[in-house]
Amino acid sequence: MSDKICIFAGTTEGRTLASLLNKAADVTVCVATEYGQVLLDGIEGITVHSGRMSSDEMGEFFNKNHFARIIDATHPYAQVVTENIAAAAEGAGIKLMRILREKEGHITGAVYVSSVKEAKEYLSNCEGNILITTGAKELSDYIGLDMSRVWARVLPVASSLEACEKAGIPVSHIIAAQGPFTQEVNTAQIKMIGARYIVTKASGTTGGFEDKIRAASECKAVPVIIGQPPQISGFSFDEAVSELSKIYKLSDRKITLVGIGPGERRMLTLEAEKALEECDAVIGASSVVQTLDTRKPCYNEYDPARVRDLLDAHPSIRNAAIVFRGDTGFFSGATKMIKEFEDEDLTVIPGISSLSALSARLGVNWDDSIWVSLHGRDGNFVNAVSKNKKVFFLTDKDNAPSEVCKKLNEYGLGDLVCTVGERLSYPDEKITEGSVAELSEKEFDLLSVMLIENPKALEAFRLGIDDSDFLRGDVPMTKAEVRAISVSKMALNADSVVWDIGAGTGSVSVECALAAHKGQVFAVEKEPDAVELIKQNKLKFMADNISVVPGTAPEVLNDLPAPTHAFIGGSGGNLHSILNVLLDKNPGVRIVMNTVTLESQAEAFACAKELGFDIFEAVSVNISRTKKAGSYNLMAAQNPVTVFVMQKRRLDG
Repeated sequence: MSDKICIFAGTTEGRTLASLLNKAADVTVCVATEYGQVLLDGIEGITVHSGRMSSDEMGEFFNKNHFARIIDATHPYAQVVTENIAAAAEGAGIKLMRILREKEGHITGAVYVSSVKEAKEYLSNCEGNILITTGAKELSDYIGLDMSRVWARVLPVASSLEACEKAGIPVSHIIAAQGPFTQEVNTAQIKMIGARYIVTKASGTTGGFEDKIRAASECKAVPVIIGQPPQISGFSFDEAVSELSKIYKLSDRKITLVGIGPGERRMLTLEAEKALEECDAVIGASSVVQTLDTRKPCYNEYDPARVRDLLDAHPSIRNAAIVFRGDTGFFSGATKMIKEFEDEDLTVIPGISSLSALSARLGVNWDDSIWVSLHGRDGNFVNAVSKNKKVFFLTDKDNAPSEVCKKLNEYGLGDLVCTVGERLSYPDEKITEGSVAELSEKEFDLLSVMLIENPKALEAFRLGIDDSDFLRGDVPMTKAEVRAISVSKMALNADSVVWDIGAGTGSVSVECALAAHKGQVFAVEKEPDAVELIKQNKLKFMADNISVVPGTAPEVLNDLPAPTHAFIGGSGGNLHSILNVLLDKNPGVRIVMNTVTLESQAEAFACAKELGFDIFEAVSVNISRTKKAGSYNLMAAQNPVTVFVMQKRRLDG
């Protein structure tokens, strides 16, 4: 080791510095008590000195060990200790770095107020028991608070007891005792009354202030401090870490992604609890962070790039816990966060998903179900429900359970059984069961998950649906056999975006929508009666991912999203213009076109030649069907159809 450092570690910052510097330098950590020594357990390679020292003793200790640098990370109100360290360091001629808690000695987690009146106003808007340790003289200023949750610690004299009585404090809530009060006594009293807040004055060491603050920290109570924080010069923790990193190679930053479960802290796994206990700061969406009720520094941020910027701006956060509701591997923002921090020391901790929680509440398994997340996205959930016996939904404010049920009801699925779990794991958790139709009229909490059961689900996909199954009127329709060939030639993927131009009854649109169930189909049709038939067939076949586009191509095509595939059933003499729009939108679009007349075939050949498609195929389809002729069956030929396949090779190869 080339450098010797002495750290006075009266705070968590001191422990963090020891763990950061232990591999870069010879580190000695000074603590005042055996308890402080216990807090350093687990940090390898450091020397620990336990016990209080005077200024002279410190100077002797510094010279004996030949320290190159002293770091004062003691508590901001340990003023005497800070003065002794400064004097000893100056006398020994050793560089000193003073670490501040937040700005100007501000205590993390404390609430500063300027007067008793301001303390009362703050406490009036809080819930939880209160321990007042500022004496009896000003107790009357607290009148108006709910005294059933107030305890007062006063001197055991008649005037103090009389002041308590006038303020309305119950006799059982009076702690009449003579100080000084150690940290242990403060801790015992806070725990005894279950205090969430402890009111004190910024009275320094002589007033037992430091012991109160330490006890509050141990019990996770909020100090309400009457008076301003002291003005101390030094480095903020971020500034200190930044300065030290210029001199020493600090330990790597650690990132932990934590799934917190449905919401209530009791649903955390032990591994998640440990990560939150050991971290330097908690980062996540405000609605998630707030559920944890942690005393760790918290930052409301969930965008991966901005989280990285935040961590870079706060080098003192060496161990960050980034929290996510539910499970980190189930429709979670953790996926993007993993990609952002994959080059760092990254740990991912799973949580209990809301799907798992609802399944447990209902006593059903979920290994035979499918899952649909509607968090900030639209999905073809009608198709999912029509084809699966169990579908779990993660909902949000724009896709609430009632809205999902309304949509399913439109498609004739109103009699299915639906179960909604609201605020799972919270004290006001609620489970509601009913039909889809019934629940479409109810309001539910934003934090909801739902299960829809469909025992009659049709899991099979049909290619070449019978013509008689479609509503058609007098509108032309691509027949089943030709339709089956045409759709197969399109080579669709589950997430394809399809333009069906000249959609007619929508028979091709329906088959494309059922095949590309994660994608979108735009059925373009200019005839009003055909447009209505497409809408009816969309409902009949539960093809919610069809968008009907009334109008003439190519005019109505410009505002549509780029297609991966297109079917042209009719071009109205505008084939060349339509093909140009398709290629402008996506040079690699795969186009299938059906023609019946010789003129349309010639036009297709001419356009293909002019536009220079790399893939060009023409298939003549001749279909004959049986036809009754008296007691005989004859094969009656239908008009032959030429199926064209056209595609330019993608620009990326």
